[in-house]
Amino acid sequence: MKRIGLYVKKDDRALKKADEFEIWLSKRGIEVVRKETVLPEYRKNGEGPPKSGAPPEMDCVFVLGGDGTFLSASRWIGDLTVPLVGVKFGDIGFLAETVEEELYRAVEKIMRNEFAIQKRCRLHVEVFRDNACIASETVLNDVVMNKGALARLANIETYINGHYLTTYKSDGLIVATPTGSTAYSLAAGGPVIHPAVQGTIITPICPFTLTNRCMIVPSTDQIRLQLGEKTSDIVLTFDGQVGMPIDEQDVIHIAESPHPVHMISFPGQNYFDILKAKLRWSGGRI
Repeated sequence: MKRIGLYVKKDDRALKKADEFEIWLSKRGIEVVRKETVLPEYRKNGEGPPKSGAPPEMDCVFVLGGDGTFLSASRWIGDLTVPLVGVKFGDIGFLAETVEEELYRAVEKIMRNEFAIQKRCRLHVEVFRDNACIASETVLNDVVMNKGALARLANIETYINGHYLTTYKSDGLIVATPTGSTAYSLAAGGPVIHPAVQGTIITPICPFTLTNRCMIVPSTDQIRLQLGEKTSDIVLTFDGQVGMPIDEQDVIHIAESPHPVHMISFPGQNYFDILKAKLRWSGGRI
């Protein structure tokens, strides 16, 4: 390896470890590109300032933090195929492949080419207003329509491949990837889906109609959402990293992104063991 990225959570412990790791890499002649997490954005008018993306000439990026940091790092690399490896410094760490104590062993495994690459599906989301695209984002976990504290139930018109499905009357709606199935969607009653399954999850948040349940559609399907009349105080969020207000004049298009996230995995790691531990099934601990 010649050049490694470090994406670091703004946390004293993670920053200290990043300093040590950067010195360790430099002593071995490896150039380091370092980036620290940024605060979530709230945009009143769609598109924000130009993104400061990652340089393409990196062998991999070590993400020191929790799942939020990993989601932020996936936004940083954008459409690049640079692989990410998560190092747990947060609370849950579903997206972490290793822990702080195993960091140096992990980089040595990568140097010896003892790893595999997993591709995780992402969703490309566009927001149109008056036939003009006002926001374009790619998400690894989910895109969420959520009502404010004082808002009434949202009426969310939902179309699949141009065909009307239903109008969800609910507190909101989550459209998630299999990777995002263990995040907000799970808390809202959605299923856990293995990352290798090609599907997109649609989960209503506290639906008024009890028969409006979560459903899974093929990842190749195109989803279109639009707020019905008398719906106000709604916010659209992308991976919990960026939020923007929307109303009934906005149309949201969601489709599978052609640019999946590449994640490094090591031999001996089993998805179901990680799942049981994180969700505390059968007495497992986080």
